[in-house]
Amino acid sequence: MYAGSSRDIRLLELGPGRGTLMHDVLRVFSQFPAARSATKEIHLIETSPTMRKAQETKLSFLTQTHGWDLHWHDGLDQVPQDSHKFTLALAHEFFDALPFHLLQKTHHGWQEVLIASEPDPAAPTVLKPGEQSPLDIPSKASVANAGGPFRQVLSPTPTPSSMLLGLSSARFQKLPVGSRIEVSPASFKVARRLSELLHDAESEGSRSAGSALIIDYGGEKVYGNSFRAFKDHKIVDPFHRPGECDLTVNVDFTYLKEASAELATSHGPLSQAMFLHRMGLQARLDALKSSASDEERKKQIEQAAKRLVDPTGMGTQYQIMGLTGKRKTALTDEERWPFVEVQNRAQNTEAGEH
Repeated sequence: MYAGSSRDIRLLELGPGRGTLMHDVLRVFSQFPAARSATKEIHLIETSPTMRKAQETKLSFLTQTHGWDLHWHDGLDQVPQDSHKFTLALAHEFFDALPFHLLQKTHHGWQEVLIASEPDPAAPTVLKPGEQSPLDIPSKASVANAGGPFRQVLSPTPTPSSMLLGLSSARFQKLPVGSRIEVSPASFKVARRLSELLHDAESEGSRSAGSALIIDYGGEKVYGNSFRAFKDHKIVDPFHRPGECDLTVNVDFTYLKEASAELATSHGPLSQAMFLHRMGLQARLDALKSSASDEERKKQIEQAAKRLVDPTGMGTQYQIMGLTGKRKTALTDEERWPFVEVQNRAQNTEAGEH
């Protein structure tokens, strides 16, 4: 509200699922008169007719009650540029599901790792699983196929895509031969477009047109072996029952920063644990426990909160990055919170709680 300078607000979510997160946001906004009256539009990036119907069912009561306009778009490029409104954007587990290219650096340059059907043991281009490289992350599932009709093959020569993507970040050029990288040009494009929506070109840098939160798996580095699949809440081979598994790859937050750097200022990322602690998780937890009907319910609430900040799980696996449209004046600590520098002792205390 402060950063928006009394402008009307439009909310934007990329990949809203069944609308649960946006419903929570709208429910909170509806409890504050200033936010309730300032909110005018909700924009959802969703291509599935089935999911759009589920989102409409979830959100229609709140939007109709408060007179908020609800819009759907197939892509972010369909959202109109409107610096007269302040855009608040959310992307929760969106970037990890976007398409990516797997590249391997050879003496000939960056070559693309492709998928071939029908195994051919005699083919010299079959990639064998090797030792874990510095770009890999620990995983119970290998990127390589453990069996079945699909296998990975290395393109015989650099492709136009591999040559272009290999040059898309200065970081990639410094990697040694043998390195693998997972690069998502789709993520780069989306991050760039998002930064355009947050940038107020008409004000000549005097104000921002919006801000965004990106919540996802990943970190500030490129990954080489994070591609994995989930089926029935378990990690399975990525080639297991194609079309029936959820596929994901870790997000290179530095790549998103590079895509948006010209038009937006990035903040973080912070671990989910640190973000939630700084945003008042303990106070919220105490309030929920005090209103719980019995001890069993209190225990369930506390366990759920601990899972969110577990340093061996969600607390560190999820990273949260902020974006604000660029402006000439620096953001105050109040505007940047919780993405602020604090003393190491305070950081360690936050990370160690719960």
